[in-house]
Amino acid sequence: MKKLLFALLSVAAISTVLTACSQKDESAPTASTTSAPASTTETVLKVAASPVPHAEILQVAKSLLQKEGIDLQIVQMTDYVRPNIALAEKDVDANFTQHKPYLDNFVQKHKMQLTPVVNIHVEPMGVYSNKVKSLSEVPDGGLVTIPNDVSNGGRALLLLQKAGLIKLKADTGISATVRDIVDNPKHLKITPIDAPQLPRTLNDATLAVINTNFALEAKLVPTKDALFIEEKDSPYANILVVRTGDEHREAIQKLKQAMTSPEVKKFIKGKYQGAIIPAF
Repeated sequence: MKKLLFALLSVAAISTVLTACSQKDESAPTASTTSAPASTTETVLKVAASPVPHAEILQVAKSLLQKEGIDLQIVQMTDYVRPNIALAEKDVDANFTQHKPYLDNFVQKHKMQLTPVVNIHVEPMGVYSNKVKSLSEVPDGGLVTIPNDVSNGGRALLLLQKAGLIKLKADTGISATVRDIVDNPKHLKITPIDAPQLPRTLNDATLAVINTNFALEAKLVPTKDALFIEEKDSPYANILVVRTGDEHREAIQKLKQAMTSPEVKKFIKGKYQGAIIPAF
C-alpha cells in the first residue's frame, strides 16, 4: 500500500514539472516576434508640372526613380504661376513647367529664392490659325493673340517679327511689349491673353501665338499645324527648378539623372516627333 501511494505521488510530481515547463516554453518570446520588420521607407519627391508634356516626361523618370527608393509624386498644375508659389511655400520639392527667362523674371518680381537645376527640353513656340492657311493670307487689321506674361509675350513678338509680320525697336529682347512695335504694315491688333487660354482664341483671332505645351493639350500638332514655328536652336529650354540650396540634395540629384537619362530622351523623341526636342 505504501509502495502504491509513493508511486502515485511520484507520477503527480513529474506531471506537475512537465506542465510547468510546457507553460514556460509557450510563454517565452520566439525569435520571429522579437526581430524588427524590414524597412520599406521611401524618399518622397513632389514635383509640380504642366500636364503636357511635363507630367508625361516625369512619368518616365518616375519608373526609374522607383529603383532608387524614391517615390516621385507628380502634382499637375495648368498655369505658370502656381508651380513657383507652391515650390517657394514648400508644398512641392521641385517644379517642371517653365523656361529660364520666365523663371528669371518671376523670381525677380516676387523676390523668391528658386534655382534651375538642368535643361530638359525645348518647346518651339508656334503661330497657329483656324482662319488662314498661310501668313500671306493674314488680312489687314487681323486679330493676333499672344501670351500675356512678360517673357512669353516678348518671345511671341520676336517670333512675329521673324515671321515678317511686325518690326520691333532695335535690340529689343525677351522683355518686348506691343509698345516696342515700330512697324506694323498689316495693322494687326495684337492682344495679350493668359497663355493657357490661347488655343480657345483660335475661333475668333486670325492668329494665335501658342506655347507648345498648351498647343499639345489642345490636340494641335506643332510640326503640322503651326504656320510658323521657332527653329530647333530656340534658347527657351524648359528646366527643372528647386528652392535655392536644394539643388545638391541627393534625391534631387537622382531626379536630375533620371530626367536626363537615355530612357527619357528616347521617350521625348518618339512621343513628340519633333514638336518637343531634348535639350540634354
